[in-house]
Amino acid sequence: MNRLQYEKSPYLLQHKDNPVDWFPWGEEAFEKARKENKPVLVSIGYSSCHWCHVMEEESFADEKTAALLNERMVAVKVDREERPDIDALYMKACQAMTGRGGWPLNVFLTPEQKPFYAGTYFPKQGMQGLPGMTDVVTQLSDKYNEDPDKIAEVGSKMEMVLQPGDASSQMDIGHETLAQGYQQLFHSFDKLHGGFGSAPKFPTPHTILFLLRYYQNTNEEEALHMAVQTLDHMASGGIYDHIGFGFSRYSVDDKWLVPHFEKMVYDNALLLMAYTEAYQITKERRFRETALSIQTYLLRDMQDGQGGFYSGEDADSEGVEGKFYVWTPEEVKQVLGEETGEQYCAVYDITGQGNFEGKSIPNTIDSSISEAALSFRMEDEAFREKLEDARKKLFEARKKRTAPFKDDKILTSWNGLVIAALAKAGRVFKEAGGLIAAKQAYSFIEKELYAGERLMVRWREGEVKHKGFLEDYANMLWASIEMYESTFELHYLEQAKALGHEMIRLFWDEAEGGFFFYGSDAESLLVRPKETSDGAMPSGNSVAAYQLLRLGRLTGDPVFENTAKACVQAFSGNLARHPQSHMYFLQVLGALVVSSKEVVVLSSMEDEETKYIVDALQEDFHPNVTFLVAEEAEQFKPAVRFVKGYKKLENSTTIYVCENYSCHTPVTSAAEALNLINETME
Repeated sequence: MNRLQYEKSPYLLQHKDNPVDWFPWGEEAFEKARKENKPVLVSIGYSSCHWCHVMEEESFADEKTAALLNERMVAVKVDREERPDIDALYMKACQAMTGRGGWPLNVFLTPEQKPFYAGTYFPKQGMQGLPGMTDVVTQLSDKYNEDPDKIAEVGSKMEMVLQPGDASSQMDIGHETLAQGYQQLFHSFDKLHGGFGSAPKFPTPHTILFLLRYYQNTNEEEALHMAVQTLDHMASGGIYDHIGFGFSRYSVDDKWLVPHFEKMVYDNALLLMAYTEAYQITKERRFRETALSIQTYLLRDMQDGQGGFYSGEDADSEGVEGKFYVWTPEEVKQVLGEETGEQYCAVYDITGQGNFEGKSIPNTIDSSISEAALSFRMEDEAFREKLEDARKKLFEARKKRTAPFKDDKILTSWNGLVIAALAKAGRVFKEAGGLIAAKQAYSFIEKELYAGERLMVRWREGEVKHKGFLEDYANMLWASIEMYESTFELHYLEQAKALGHEMIRLFWDEAEGGFFFYGSDAESLLVRPKETSDGAMPSGNSVAAYQLLRLGRLTGDPVFENTAKACVQAFSGNLARHPQSHMYFLQVLGALVVSSKEVVVLSSMEDEETKYIVDALQEDFHPNVTFLVAEEAEQFKPAVRFVKGYKKLENSTTIYVCENYSCHTPVTSAAEALNLINETME
């Protein structure tokens, strides 16, 4: 065993038996490199990464390759999910050097941590235009020793490339920027299958969230159509698990049929938000059903007994990608019987020839349950019930298979997204289970993932590690606001304020604006980066800006809203030049250029009139409305500033409807309040 045996990261532990003399990231590795004058291989991946497994099996578990690596270099393993700062920094280097990125990410550094060569997957021996790992190690080691000046020159140039941009690139942005972002989506939209661009296709739920808000603010019907069509096609495809629920990470084809089978908790959290908000706008039952199925998956398969949520599930089982998820007609009929089996196979495209390596991924891309019900001469609802009963039986049968590996570490950032999504779904669908789970997860983070006042990154088997990054604070701020709006418990609003202030203190760039990736009290890397572009998740800066804006409007504290505006302005050049890469930032911009509404209800949530207005408002899609509820205005102190002097009328339920903090005369009935709210939204 190597040094990784002492780590808690499941990804690092997967490499503990390699003959490679792995170090975890740390000063010990770079000190050895300086002392022995060797380059450093930093190999970055995550536990559910298919090609990481392939590279480990081919190269890192191979005695000869390991011996070469141990002789020529110092080898460092990094779990990107625990150290997104290292991953983001060197992924940018890889993209600058090669024009592409991905995982496994293999970066070769000087002992001063400067990158001079990078790539993703390297086979053991060169093939299909890819250099082999043994050749790369040999050639780079020789170059490092024979021409150190050239290596130093490349490293210094890359250090300059990796520096964050300066404030001189700021530009005027507004409605035109939003329209430009929408137009870019319109032109890249796949009119046949939904989604944007060509394969591989990622769900990118934050793009859907932008389109729903763009539709809400402009009444642009095509924006809603693109969102709805994408959500429908994803839910019918093999990227959605029709038997066990939840979504895989991406589709390798245009029509969402064949997924890369790993499931990530952050994808499912963001998709839960997207389907929930689509339901709010359309009231279509199918979006509610998909949203609640994602919730079922998260609570059933991904929640730890102590409350937190795990990170993800592998694509492979028994060494074969997708084996857990695919079926033959014979396997289905063995579980369901001949007649029901035939019907299920007909609806879900399970055939003798298969649609994936001789077997079938269940999907409804080319079928309609309603049309199938007619062909089988059954009532639509009765047929759907029959299919649901069949699904449950197949799910139970599938549980007997060898399940994919589950990464059971609990990450603060990703848990923030899950809590936010469950809280929102709870208040929209009035389903208590999701909100209860969100409360459990929030309590777990409060109890286990703080070191003193400092939010941390990861918990596993009782160990807490790494000081929290911007995304940890931003996503937990998001979670706190959603929890407040779903419960009206002031504790969550007070926590949101504390997180907001601490986030600004630790991460804000006083000189240039915007938030740094890691805190002022954290380990220093080669450069201190800022992240603005969306990836599979929205960027830390965009989430921080949006949630600070919401927090400012909830509390009336100008520090939060002013910081949000300054953050958008700091990166305005990026937004103007590349709007499609900044979809979540565009949501912040959209919220800034339309009027905000504040609704303050002075009453008990036990009051039927209060429940009616809260339910009526929260069931619909009102992203620019903040909602505060308490029995008396005094109870908001000190969390909320702008309600000073608000009083109940005639000692009964009183509702203040305000626009940009300018309030209408308070009213005492739900009907009057809803009229005022709808007037201000026109």
